[in-house]
Amino acid sequence: MTRSSYSSDVKWAVVKEKLAGKLTTKEIMEKYGIKNKSQVETWMRWYKNKELYRFDQPVGKQYTYGHGPEGKSEQEMKDRKMMHLEMENEILKKFMEIAKELNGK
Repeated sequence: MTRSSYSSDVKWAVVKEKLAGKLTTKEIMEKYGIKNKSQVETWMRWYKNKELYRFDQPVGKQYTYGHGPEGKSEQEMKDRKMMHLEMENEILKKFMEIAKELNGK
């Protein structure tokens, strides 16, 4: 059995799809070529626990003190944070739409 490694872009896309709730875990796995559902669950746990630095970790590296590789530039870190905030904003907008629909009935 070989280890699979997924880019941080794939990890973020999976989390975004899962939070949107339009696809099942199995459909997401097929779409992104993920072999095991526990991988999706792990990424979701990282997101919920706000361990966002883990999305950029290479396989086998567990950063604790610095929360990630030292080589990241300040601009890369800002871009990553901006992407995360934009994703959260989209999710909140979707939630507000659903809440408005439910209250309107």
